[in-house]
Amino acid sequence: MNTVRRGAAALAAAAAVALGTAAAVPAAAAPSPTPSTGTLPPGLYGTKDPTYDGVWRQSLAFLAQGRAGYQPADQAVNWLLGQQCDDGSFASYRADVSTSCDAKTMRDTNATAVAVEALRAVRRQSAAPAAIDKAVEAGTDWLRSVQNKDGGWGYGAGGASDANSTSIVIGALAAIGVKPVSFTSAEGRTPYDALLAFALPCSSKDGAGAFAYQPDKDGKLLANADATAAATLAGLGKSIVAAKASPEQPPACNDLSKPTAERAALNGASYLAKSLAKTGHLTLPPMPGATDTTEQPDVGNTADAVVALAAAGATKEAEPALAWLEKNSAAWAKEGGPAAYAQLILAARATDTDPREFGTVDLVEQLNATGPAPKTPDTSASSTSDDEGFGFDVWWIIGIGTVVGVGIGFLVSGRKK
Repeated sequence: MNTVRRGAAALAAAAAVALGTAAAVPAAAAPSPTPSTGTLPPGLYGTKDPTYDGVWRQSLAFLAQGRAGYQPADQAVNWLLGQQCDDGSFASYRADVSTSCDAKTMRDTNATAVAVEALRAVRRQSAAPAAIDKAVEAGTDWLRSVQNKDGGWGYGAGGASDANSTSIVIGALAAIGVKPVSFTSAEGRTPYDALLAFALPCSSKDGAGAFAYQPDKDGKLLANADATAAATLAGLGKSIVAAKASPEQPPACNDLSKPTAERAALNGASYLAKSLAKTGHLTLPPMPGATDTTEQPDVGNTADAVVALAAAGATKEAEPALAWLEKNSAAWAKEGGPAAYAQLILAARATDTDPREFGTVDLVEQLNATGPAPKTPDTSASSTSDDEGFGFDVWWIIGIGTVVGVGIGFLVSGRKK
């Protein structure tokens, strides 16, 4: 998901596939460009150019504030509502909302899914719950209308399915109380059918248990940590706002004769744990054609991996990475802005860590300062957020079928640019 967009990392990976390179290009921690003209609209979080991440960072800010017990200002909620197209979709950002979306408007499945989840999360204390209900329903209907034949979603409507986009939609649906398995394509395929197609087997030499973003041009699946973190949550029926699971269980890779989403998710957690064990963080490979081939720490995807491991019951394996984030993420978050602060808050809350004392940084204060002052903290909101995905877990308990198992965060270089 990295600072600005998981979707942007997906786009970078898509470009890599098109070029015949490895589809394993997680987003880097680079800032969005500074707006060249005018001022940003009131209600929007952050000061950087929102062209590629406006809706995404706004939505993540809402979700992280909810996990910290805050309700975003009505002005901020109204800004997000105003970004929605008449057909229910969201673009990454619309500078002029007085003009209706048309055929040239690039609808964004990632932005739509996360906006739907964020709006539903702030409904209870919003000034316009009816408007939010309408927006959530319209966004959900649009996502159903652009589902691919294989059951998944690509970044843009009609684009080839990818693990990241499919996972974000699955998580959003589960979070708002919609059964992802009820979303079936005309061919009868569910989102989990698409998700399992990106899973590498435990016998894979270079990526046991991982997920690929998409097959490369030769149809080969290449391990992608970003896609694995997203798909791990999706397979568990969780969104990016996931709480720590119990009891604790060391992640292990185990192929089944008939794969399930839950088993694939746990295999993904095993891959993430092994990747983090090497250095305490994930690394960012150089972009194709880059002159500097030195791997750099990947702060954003490390935070995503922490959330995924905690959701899989592997909090112990996530703790070293969380400690690394506490020591090394401050400058990255300051540069990245609201989405970066949100990622770290979600990682902290997923491991029952206080985001107000995250190393030397009060993440909540820093996030709140990037947008309109939120409403007075709601002492019950945090516990409510901890139950994210609760309805979906209940469906699993009463049994929704083995196909689902137990149920679920990009233009070049990671929607950062």
